[in-house]
Amino acid sequence: MSLQLYYTQNLQVGINNLPSELSHHLANVLRIKTDENISLTNGLGIYATAKIIAVSKKNVSAQITEITNAAMPQSTVNIAIAFTKNASRMEWLLEKITEIGVHNIYPILTARSEKIFFKQERFQKILESAMCQSMQYYVPILHQPIALEKLLSSAIFEQKFIAHCVDSNNKIALQDAVKNNESSIILIGPEGDFTPSEIEMCLANNYIPVSLGNTRLRTETAGLYATMALSTVLGN
Repeated sequence: MSLQLYYTQNLQVGINNLPSELSHHLANVLRIKTDENISLTNGLGIYATAKIIAVSKKNVSAQITEITNAAMPQSTVNIAIAFTKNASRMEWLLEKITEIGVHNIYPILTARSEKIFFKQERFQKILESAMCQSMQYYVPILHQPIALEKLLSSAIFEQKFIAHCVDSNNKIALQDAVKNNESSIILIGPEGDFTPSEIEMCLANNYIPVSLGNTRLRTETAGLYATMALSTVLGN
């Protein structure tokens, strides 16, 4: 049975004083005892098994004798998505795509984007928790909201896709468009979809139009579907 994984920003060989929030959870919720083992990761690929050596109500210390570096997947899954103003739906999406194995998350600002309240600290905790729950060692990189035009000129990936709702004969199923072993990004628009000019701008920047099926999906559903499809084909 694998040990429960926990996140700590600082991870090193020797004695590690665990963060206050994690210490409180281990000591007061889980009632952890000395000599018990846990797994720790810094979310940057470093992980280790740690032995608890001291426990108080506010502080827990753990001894690490060896750390390991997990390899980054050769082909990463990345998503640029227009956040909705319904924070709970976005929090649900962040949790689920982290469990699947997304690498970069770009909240994009489009012509039809709704006003959002970008709660960086809360969102980051959701990502860290989902990473640990799914036993991964890399926490996704959640970027600051970025204008679509700026993203197109700055983000460099081997495969680039856009999912939009405009009827078109040149769309192909996302699963059929993805090439294995190439890092990919997909654009998911707001609930009102991308504007025609935004779609043309993306196509001009070599984004391939793809279909996510025969039904019209809500933003967070489309984001989950796309992430799962990319991860499945890329073998992540």
